Amino acid sequence: MKLPLLLALLTVSEGGGSSVVGVTGEDVSLTCTYDHRLYGPLSVCWVRGTIPTSGCGDLLISTRGGKVTGEGGASSRYRLLGRLEGGDVSLTILNISETDAGPYGCRVEIPGLFNDYKHQFDLTVERSPQMTTSTTFNRETSTEQTDSYTTAGQLTSTERRLTSSSSSITAEEASGLNVVLLCVLFGLVALLTVAAAIVIIASRRRRLNKASALQLDSSARFSSSALQSRGSVVENIYQMDGDGGEYEYVR
Repeated sequence: MKLPLLLALLTVSEGGGSSVVGVTGEDVSLTCTYDHRLYGPLSVCWVRGTIPTSGCGDLLISTRGGKVTGEGGASSRYRLLGRLEGGDVSLTILNISETDAGPYGCRVEIPGLFNDYKHQFDLTVERSPQMTTSTTFNRETSTEQTDSYTTAGQLTSTERRLTSSSSSITAEEASGLNVVLLCVLFGLVALLTVAAAIVIIASRRRRLNKASALQLDSSARFSSSALQSRGSVVENIYQMDGDGGEYEYVR
């Protein structure tokens, strides 16, 4: 009778390992139970990592006498939501993330040497399809925004170049117009100078001509007066000679 019981205890002591897959944002349960009717309430501890040879290593949560007694600095996301009075000490992790992936262990302390029940779990966490879609959408949106910013930057650069070219053309046109206006101004000044010189020369010529005419008129009058005086003298001389006097006509 003792031999079958010993074999049963040895079988229970090594529970093997299980692989569990969870999805980010959801809850996941790691199942661990024992025969409560056979053993009564037992002490249980959950660890993060590999179950040590004795005791509990990185403690997450534990029970004693059918009640939760400790949480070894672990997050409140670790819960024992099964019927502890029925031997269900399964660990539930709330709202899991990718950082929760890895090994976990359940250790049930059964009285006796090397009788503890140990069950190892390997948790794999996959991304939620919604999160993947959201990440993809965000990446596409970010890419589109980057392309939009790049295009806007290129358009802005092109507009700046066009504005710069237009400014250069406008400056060249203004410079050419200024040159034309200066040439026209210089031409007008030259024409006015020439016209003034012509007027001055013509005025001087008129004055010279007028002075010459006055001199000629004066000379003509003087000559006419002299001739008239000489004729009068000769006439007087001839008259005296006719009266019987003897006068010599001297030229």
